[in-house]
Amino acid sequence: MAKLSTEELLDQFKEMTLIELSEFVKAFEETFEVTAAAPVAVAAAGAPAAGGGADAGAGADEQDEFDVILEAAGDKKIQVIKEVRALTSLGLKEAKDLVDGAPKPVLEKVDKEAANKAKEALEGAGATVTLK
Repeated sequence: MAKLSTEELLDQFKEMTLIELSEFVKAFEETFEVTAAAPVAVAAAGAPAAGGGADAGAGADEQDEFDVILEAAGDKKIQVIKEVRALTSLGLKEAKDLVDGAPKPVLEKVDKEAANKAKEALEGAGATVTLK
């Protein structure tokens, strides 16, 4: 088989349906034993400075990775699905299935700032969210 260029591969993907692409991703993940984890965009806002005194020693025991768990979609399910899609690289059906299957993790092992931003966005859309 001749090696395809990036442009040729993209052209082939453009001709596929979403279901075919989803099946391809699953087969790719199984073949190469990897997962297509969604990249998390983190704004470059400065973190608040750590307080001194008694709180200074707490930094060593502080959790640095969080899971954002969607507990319930609430009344505005469509808005929650839109937020889930904005936070992840999930397609419409996958995002809807995640929201319908709550409680489910939306993001896993993200830093505190990204977890809090995701929680705020989802709660703003009407969802119930917990951080673990």
